[in-house]
Amino acid sequence: MRTAVFALTLTLGLATIPSEGLRAQDLNAAVADRVGAVMPKVIAWRRDIHQHPELSNREVRTAGVVAAHLKALGLDVQTGVAKTGVVGVLKGGRPGRVVALRADMDALPVTEQSDLPFKSTARSTYDGQDVGVMHACGHDAHVAMLMGVAEVLVGVRAQLPGTVKFIFQPAEEGPPPGETGGAAEMVAQGALDNPKVDAIFGLHVMPLEHGTLWTRGGGLMASSDTVKITVRGKQTHGAAPWDGVDPIVVSAQIITALQTIVSRQIDLTAAPAVVTIGRINGGVRFNIIPDNVVLEGTIRALDRAVQRDLHARVKRTAESIAESAGATAEVSFEIDTAPITFNDTALTTRMTPTLRRVSDQRLFEARPRTLAEDFSRFQQKIPGMFFYLGVNRPGADPTTVAANHSPLFYVDEGALPVGVRALATLAVDFLSSQ
Repeated sequence: MRTAVFALTLTLGLATIPSEGLRAQDLNAAVADRVGAVMPKVIAWRRDIHQHPELSNREVRTAGVVAAHLKALGLDVQTGVAKTGVVGVLKGGRPGRVVALRADMDALPVTEQSDLPFKSTARSTYDGQDVGVMHACGHDAHVAMLMGVAEVLVGVRAQLPGTVKFIFQPAEEGPPPGETGGAAEMVAQGALDNPKVDAIFGLHVMPLEHGTLWTRGGGLMASSDTVKITVRGKQTHGAAPWDGVDPIVVSAQIITALQTIVSRQIDLTAAPAVVTIGRINGGVRFNIIPDNVVLEGTIRALDRAVQRDLHARVKRTAESIAESAGATAEVSFEIDTAPITFNDTALTTRMTPTLRRVSDQRLFEARPRTLAEDFSRFQQKIPGMFFYLGVNRPGADPTTVAANHSPLFYVDEGALPVGVRALATLAVDFLSSQ
């Protein structure tokens, strides 16, 4: 049963209505009118970008489409931020604070299996392999919606009390091996500065009920850490394992034991957690016990203390099991490839009435997810709120539809006006409630 976001927030939100409330209401009405007018363009942009997806740090064409649109609107535009990122600045006709809206631009190494007339047939190289490329996570919709928001807000520029920054970010899915990128690089290169941003909002399309919005204060999405375990044994003939130390058997024991960390050692009633080994590399021939095996995986947590505890337990478990068999285990972590996506509680309470209004009361409290989002990098610097937009076909069963990252992932474009209106109205309401 879905739980509506706290009714209390509606009451709290009333306190944020500015003294010039009528003016803010008129501005919201103008925004709502302009959303309908811009939607044919949003759909066209989304289909074009979907048909021409680009991998992380390679979003050259997409960035060009975005930059050309923002420049045509008369915005101050900076390109080449964090390699291919684009930042546009809209200065309103009245003084005020600065709010940022963010969309991610990159696609995934996934071969699309849909029957859409604008399906992707693009191919590229990922980690040395020839791969299909698809917007299997909906970033094409994010870009198109934010381009539409920019046009909507330019249309009310004279009445806008403050400044809006439009941040189009590359490499949310992670930069290629050996490269930097994503939100962390955009922050490092000043995307939140000049002018300094006071708050940031972002959304993600999800396979949820059509046109619904979902959020929560606090931890919304998990931290994402990578773990690498190198198990070293002693190579020997597979027919005489007693002459060596078998790192494959040790690795199997480690993998099994790691699963008991979450199931038996972590209090999952406090915060969800995941330890997954997703890659194993060891051995070259069926009858040779190798010298070493390399395990790679992901660790997810929605609580900082749990995150640290998981690292310690994974390290201790791997090293102890290896030692018991006469092997060794070297454990290393890449911490916070994405930190916890943590919605500022005061900002979320304040802006919940806006989301409730633009969704026609179809706003619900999201459950914490062990997915990760590098929008969290912006939230580490300034207050931020992230939310979900449901893009299933009307009436679809959410338990049977394809998930994000699936080659069959589907975005129902009829839900996109809700996302455009939500982002535009969040910016207006935040700036209007000085």
